[in-house]
Amino acid sequence: MTIDIQLEFDGAAVLLPVRAQPKSSKNRIEGIHDGRLKVCVTQAPEKGKANKALLKVIKDGLQLKRSQIELYKGETAGLKVFRITDISPDELRNKIQDALEHSG
Repeated sequence: MTIDIQLEFDGAAVLLPVRAQPKSSKNRIEGIHDGRLKVCVTQAPEKGKANKALLKVIKDGLQLKRSQIELYKGETAGLKVFRITDISPDELRNKIQDALEHSG
């Protein structure tokens, strides 16, 4: 299975494009949608609640440390970019693949 996701590497971190799906029935990594990681969260998008939940779902789902991940772009948009440090694009792609295989 090939992970068709548009990862960018800025020399220090990998930029992970995410399509957020707030007010979902459960918190989970749903799959890849238009080159972005689709992440569902139960929180509504108000006062940053959904962003916090997204961050936690991505962190747990991809087995990252909290210090490795931050919301980089799209604070109030459905399309977001998370910045992930201490990892190569290939390592991140492998973690995404693992998460998708285990979420089924």
